[in-house]
Amino acid sequence: MLYEHVKVLKFLADAGEVVGRKKLQKMIYIAKKLDMPFSERYNFHMYGPYSEELSLRMEELSNLGFVHENKEDKGHYQQYCYSLSEQGESFLALNKIEWPECHALVTSLNEQSSRFLELVSTILYFADLTVEEVKDKVFTLKKKQNYTEEDIEAGYQYIKKLQSWQIHAMQN
Repeated sequence: MLYEHVKVLKFLADAGEVVGRKKLQKMIYIAKKLDMPFSERYNFHMYGPYSEELSLRMEELSNLGFVHENKEDKGHYQQYCYSLSEQGESFLALNKIEWPECHALVTSLNEQSSRFLELVSTILYFADLTVEEVKDKVFTLKKKQNYTEEDIEAGYQYIKKLQSWQIHAMQN
């Protein structure tokens, strides 16, 4: 069985549709940091945490027909939209795995902008540093994004909100 693939399908089933490759990368990274059972390894790249494994997995899921990958031409770039196909839903129904209740988490992540998720995932990537060190990293590594002190504070507040959902979900 494609166990790790099923996890991504379950996540997409909760999300409905995710607009953007970068957004999907950040959503799954954040979920992983909140102890969702994803195994993909991440490294820090230009747009924050990135997993080559997840990119390959999404390509495989698309090639298998389990995920719709719609590409929209936005003029100077391509935007990808991901959703579960009927074949993906059937495959998911046949491959039951134990999965935490995460619909509210996934919905909340999906409602955020890609830019904000890039900031939140960057904060989480450097979680072992002090707040001031994280700010220095953000202002240095993400200079082109023009994040402000207020943006970073909003990122930390959002992480606290997500962590409170995580604690609540584990108690149920």
